[in-house]
Amino acid sequence: MEEEMAATRLIALHVNKGKTVAQCLNERLDYSQNPVKTEKGELISSYACDPETAAMEFLLSKRQYQQVTGQEYKGNIIAYQIRQSFKPGEITPEEANKLGYELAMRFTKGNHAFTVSTHTDRAHIHNHIIFNSTTLDCSRKFKNFFFSGIALQRLSDIVCFEHGYSIIERKPYADRTKRTEYPKRHTVRNEIRSVLDDLIRKKPKDWEDFLRLLAEEGYEIKRGKNIAIKGRAQQRFVRLRSLGEDYTEEALKEKISRANVRDSHRQTQQPGIDLLIDIQNRALGKGAGYERWAKGFNLKQTAKTLLFLQQHDIHSYEDLERMTNEAVTGADQLLASIKEKDARIKEIEALRQHIFDYSKTRKIYLEYKRLPKAKKAEFYELHRAEIELQEAARAAFDQLPEGTKLPTVKELNAERTRLIRERQAEYVEYRKVRADRTEFIRAKQNADVILNRQEAERADQDRTK
Repeated sequence: MEEEMAATRLIALHVNKGKTVAQCLNERLDYSQNPVKTEKGELISSYACDPETAAMEFLLSKRQYQQVTGQEYKGNIIAYQIRQSFKPGEITPEEANKLGYELAMRFTKGNHAFTVSTHTDRAHIHNHIIFNSTTLDCSRKFKNFFFSGIALQRLSDIVCFEHGYSIIERKPYADRTKRTEYPKRHTVRNEIRSVLDDLIRKKPKDWEDFLRLLAEEGYEIKRGKNIAIKGRAQQRFVRLRSLGEDYTEEALKEKISRANVRDSHRQTQQPGIDLLIDIQNRALGKGAGYERWAKGFNLKQTAKTLLFLQQHDIHSYEDLERMTNEAVTGADQLLASIKEKDARIKEIEALRQHIFDYSKTRKIYLEYKRLPKAKKAEFYELHRAEIELQEAARAAFDQLPEGTKLPTVKELNAERTRLIRERQAEYVEYRKVRADRTEFIRAKQNADVILNRQEAERADQDRTK
């Protein structure tokens, strides 16, 4: 069953019926810090509190909240728990704890005390992050905002990706299958196998290049009849042949040989390759052009791009290009429609004003026209403003299309009201579409950079010249 790199949930911890706040806090924290589950407490970290006295510190902050704000601590939420689970074999307990600490710090923005306990008693390593619902200055409580759980999941994905862990596409609930087989508990040997597999994917040139990459990963290599390796956290060397028949020296050499066989028709982006997987491989150093990408790009931007592509179910560059063009075209069409309505509203307002001016100055203008030529100049000077308004109104009426009946002010007001209502609705839609257009353009630009697509296109153009 596929699942994302880190399955993350936000859980509100309530006061249980018949128990005090202190009892509930102690129970939650005691469970998370269980020595059996946390390697005798080695996998516990904290921020702005001591893990051993966190319950008392959380409780004290709630009493200080009442003193600082003058308000009673309403509600029965005493803390929040972030449960972050990792795929078996992809991460060490120590690294999982670091990622949990970073996630908690970025999610709470350093405003809430928290503890991070990493459990290794299950097949999958997982974190129990418990943070105080009251802020450090005791002036506010954490606001469990709308979609906060989704925001937390996305932040967790970004944190994981920034540290070199893949973000695997989430399957729709209807497509998920119930798990019937469970992976074995994470072991040092599983970790070594995972590292060896990752190095094979990097396609080393030969056996010596493979060993060089292994040494760069921090493994000490003992050569001899049976080659053995030892990682930083290992106490003893592990022989490759003891990892299974797929990891003997001969088997690994065969894998290296197969990995280096190039399909002459293979290109940077084949139609059958999933765009999400291709981008992840590039960003995690598993594809050509990684060095160039790493110098000019940013893991955080890549993570955001991947999340955007997942959200819009985009799996090919062609779909990304098509949807980007549609977003740009849709935004342009809406903007053109809004501008057209703005122009018509201004025309209506101007015509309406001319009608008012015509009605208001008509008597004076008719009097002016009936006067003898000798008296017109003097009358004009006395009533210049009114006469000019009347003439401007008549000129505007003359510019109406031939055969068009002059609309009434009531008709103009009705049309203006309708256009303003339509323009407001379109502008609301335009702001959304404009934001989508910006995101699509940014995602496409990021994909181009990550995939070195622009460089490849320029190279193809140079070859055809």
